[in-house]
Amino acid sequence: MNSEEMSGQSVVITGANRGIGLAFVRAYRARGATVYGVCRTTTPELEASGAIVVEGVDVTSGESMVTLQQRFEGVAVAVLINNAGLLESETLDKLNFDTITRQFEVNAMGPLRVTAALLPSMSRGSKVGLITSRMGSITDNGSGGYYGYRMSKAALNAAGMSLAKDLHSTGIAVAILHPGFVQTGMVGFAGDISSETAANRLVARMDELSLDNSGTFWHSSGELLPW
Repeated sequence: MNSEEMSGQSVVITGANRGIGLAFVRAYRARGATVYGVCRTTTPELEASGAIVVEGVDVTSGESMVTLQQRFEGVAVAVLINNAGLLESETLDKLNFDTITRQFEVNAMGPLRVTAALLPSMSRGSKVGLITSRMGSITDNGSGGYYGYRMSKAALNAAGMSLAKDLHSTGIAVAILHPGFVQTGMVGFAGDISSETAANRLVARMDELSLDNSGTFWHSSGELLPW
């Protein structure tokens, strides 16, 4: 969808209170979309963005999903960006199964929960973006470690492909998207591109998304990534 097509369209973004999520909000607002910023706790930046803030949503909570589904009754969702995520660092000699489990809940189960909850508000032509990581690629793993993050993102990639297959007949397309190494709090602002650059690139990938390429694992640059 280009800028003209996005005008007045409803876009839902999770993890919208900071980082890439907030940059997504600003990018889609600049296109004239009606943006719903979904988060656990809002921020002054999100409040000032012009988004409709949907606060108090925990993507790991079934109760939150019921509330979310009710909140969007009667709203036609054109684009859903599942951006909320969690990064922890485990090594083989310092495994923490609690943080590994938490990352599965947030990074893999969360986007699936949100997508399922909002499916009644989507229709033919709607698009779903899953913000994953190339760290979920088994082929691309050259350094090991990060057990919870790698495993949870690989699980999200698998869920994304199943969603692409299952939703194809309904006319809903799914993109599996790696933003790049982005300067966010998640990585101590050590990235090589800004949140704004990443979001603009990812919006371009969402523009290119169709039923013909649904299920593609893309870098924000447009590079196809290996599984």
